[in-house]
Amino acid sequence: MKSPSVVMLRRNLKHIARNPTSVFNAVLMPVIVMLMFVYMIGDAFNVGVNYVDYATPGLLLLAVCYGLGSVAVSVNSDMTKGVINRFKVMDVPRSAVLTGHVVASVLTNLIAVAAIIGVAFALGFNPSASFMQWLEVIGIVVLLGFATGWLTVALGLFAKTPETAGMAAIPLIMLPFFSSAIVPADKMGPGLREFAKYQPFTPIIETLRGLLAGAPAASDVLQALAWLVGIVVVGYLWAFASFTKRA
Repeated sequence: MKSPSVVMLRRNLKHIARNPTSVFNAVLMPVIVMLMFVYMIGDAFNVGVNYVDYATPGLLLLAVCYGLGSVAVSVNSDMTKGVINRFKVMDVPRSAVLTGHVVASVLTNLIAVAAIIGVAFALGFNPSASFMQWLEVIGIVVLLGFATGWLTVALGLFAKTPETAGMAAIPLIMLPFFSSAIVPADKMGPGLREFAKYQPFTPIIETLRGLLAGAPAASDVLQALAWLVGIVVVGYLWAFASFTKRA
């Protein structure tokens, strides 16, 4: 007999596969953004290295964030359409319902990240990371997926309708553009420069960039891990509190 968590995960994966829009947003859109930045405007940025080498770490983060809107909508739809109440009658643990959404989101993220890395190599990406550093990159990406996944689930449960749930995830999708993902924070104007330096995604991107270059900075790694663990804790507690209140 399969555990409720596995059943919920299979259910969410089937929903994702049947929704071409969510698949497009999660996988194809980050690839299109990469092609746009590298081919169209990459030469306009003086970043000191081959632009595809600079941009790939930030685009990995973008690949994780692009599919978050559909996660928030899916969670909210389960709540507002009475699906959660049916699961309660069937004695399905609330942890299985929420974890199914998060794990399905992480698996979709990994597909999008693999697509970005494949396209990056086709465009001339030349990382210096060792095998262990590649494993650390994957670990950071997975932890990022769990962190943003739990926070998005919490936003989806907090929103009143599926429409507002999709809107609630937009800041998470847009935040990477106001980080060091596309250009170094030092090249930004006053105000935006400080925001980019101290927002959570910048140390995460710099950690990925350092690992892929073979020389991660300890300060970036510590900041990134602190942000990621903090976001996981906040998202997890907020999600379960909202679930308990509304279910």
